[in-house]
Amino acid sequence: MADEIMTKLNACVRAVKEQVDFTPQVALILGSGLGDYADQIEVAAELPYDRIPGFPVSTVPGHSGKFIFGTLGGVKLVCMKGRVHYYEGYSMSDVVLPVRLMKMLGAQTLFLTNAAGGLNPDFKPGSLMMLRDHISFFVPNPLLGKNPEELGTRFPDMSEVYSKRLCEIIQREAKAENVPLFEGVYAQLTGPSYESPAEIRALKGLGVDAVGMSTVVEAIAARHAGMEICGISCISNLAAGLSAGELNHKEVQEAADEAAPRFTRLLNASIKAFGQEIL
Repeated sequence: MADEIMTKLNACVRAVKEQVDFTPQVALILGSGLGDYADQIEVAAELPYDRIPGFPVSTVPGHSGKFIFGTLGGVKLVCMKGRVHYYEGYSMSDVVLPVRLMKMLGAQTLFLTNAAGGLNPDFKPGSLMMLRDHISFFVPNPLLGKNPEELGTRFPDMSEVYSKRLCEIIQREAKAENVPLFEGVYAQLTGPSYESPAEIRALKGLGVDAVGMSTVVEAIAARHAGMEICGISCISNLAAGLSAGELNHKEVQEAADEAAPRFTRLLNASIKAFGQEIL
């Protein structure tokens, strides 16, 4: 299994390098409804996922399915405009392949974003939450199986998945930009069905603030590979049982659109500060 993972990864790296001459410093994954942020980047190259043999292709509305290579405030970025999810039917090794690929292309920092359901009573649709920690439920750990030693150690520590120093920079920039920013614990479930009210009550009892269908497995794979990680959730809706209406994907995209100006200001300021302070 480890050999298969590395064979596929190395083939993807070769395919990207044959088409794009660019070494990123920061990797950025854009969640549902947040793809327009890529317009902020001074683009050097674009590469659709389907031009990388063997690379998983996103099938979800709102996920364009391409890499954007470019700069923002002097920081060299590789941006995923659309991610792949476990619920789309991909193996877990394929779900985290993009993160590992971006690390192998040169990125040392990973900035994760997502749209999430809010459990914290202080949240409302459009709120932004910085990830302080996470919980994985019913999702296979991406490190199961024989360990590819080229990627990382067999038993990686998860005491500080989300870098304290990156979180401090994001908090500082949020204050400077006058962007309200919560922080909390994010939980990933498999999807694609939304959680039931009983599941939400159980998650609340365990200290979860936001829930979604991505991000945690990407963070685990990135931590395993030695990347420094941070993340922000856009609260797209109140979770099941906490609001009167039914949950739907259109609501997710609408809330992300409403939050986009604040999200953009915070992301721009944070990435530029990363360039000044850690790169």
